[in-house]
Amino acid sequence: MTFVVPTIDISPYVDGSGPSDRAAVAAAVDRACVDVGFMQILGHGIAPEVQAGLAAALDDFFGLPLEEKKHYRVQGANRGYSPPKSESLSLSLGVEAANRMNDFFEAYNVGVEARSFPHLDLDERDYGLNLWPEVPGFQDRVTRYFHEAQRVARTLTTVFADALGTERSVFEAMTDHSIDVLRMNNYALPPGTDVRLDGDLIGMGEHTDFGIVTVLWADQVAGLQVLDKDGVWHDVMPAEGALLVNLGDLTARLTNDRWMSTLHRVKPPLVGGTIRRRRSAAFFHDGNADAVVGPLASLCDRGDGLSYEPITVRDHIAAKLAGSRQGRKNSAALREAARVLASGGRQG
Repeated sequence: MTFVVPTIDISPYVDGSGPSDRAAVAAAVDRACVDVGFMQILGHGIAPEVQAGLAAALDDFFGLPLEEKKHYRVQGANRGYSPPKSESLSLSLGVEAANRMNDFFEAYNVGVEARSFPHLDLDERDYGLNLWPEVPGFQDRVTRYFHEAQRVARTLTTVFADALGTERSVFEAMTDHSIDVLRMNNYALPPGTDVRLDGDLIGMGEHTDFGIVTVLWADQVAGLQVLDKDGVWHDVMPAEGALLVNLGDLTARLTNDRWMSTLHRVKPPLVGGTIRRRRSAAFFHDGNADAVVGPLASLCDRGDGLSYEPITVRDHIAAKLAGSRQGRKNSAALREAARVLASGGRQG
């Protein structure tokens, strides 16, 4: 069977189309979430100039000298700059990488802050404080895209509720002060770097995303790979104008694994035997820090023994980040780790 990441036009949920059009979108999303856990979306409403502004902001920051970028590194918080080889995403799901902390991407994170919700008594340790680089126009361009991606993520949770046949208030109650983070990634090596183009070089290790849903803008450059149900890795590249969407662990938990939090990774973007630069920006819609997530009652009678214990968003994300950022193997991600190990690196 050919592996396909479905392309879905979600414009009926963006432009206010009638219920029959929205029902068709919800049904298509349900199939994609059951079969693949990834989809491409069109009709999302993010203007091309907003996406171009984001890309230009990435170029402006990542084009700075490494030592200057390191001034914006924040220890212990999911904000600011991450230099190359400072993370190991595979440890976030309990898999030891061949070379620990060897993911060669660099990243910059921004997101909502606790003070974004002044009517609530929230802890900044759950959210983090943004550190904006002194790059002309960076904050304005990134913030504009951030708000658009946030709108798309919230639209998708509305689609999810309809697809699952549950009340929209289920997702609304989990996300009204959501930990939302935009991670801007740069996959490149300095010119003249001597590397071995083999399996030891990792762009971003095998992982699942932590939260509810991820909205990904990416270059049309090879590198992203998705693991299918048969344990085979497949290349995935966005279509023109499309955003990639995948589910996070908390949605798998909420649906009792009816929907999949699909494992993915980024291999070195090789073109003609050399590494080509690749950029992406992942918007993570992770849910409220204090939200307790467990399987929906309607999905607890599947009869296959699957069931998750309820967990707070705060505790789940802390365990995942301890793996990727601090080099501590996450012993709680048993299902995800087993799928990675079973694949044996098979390519589709």
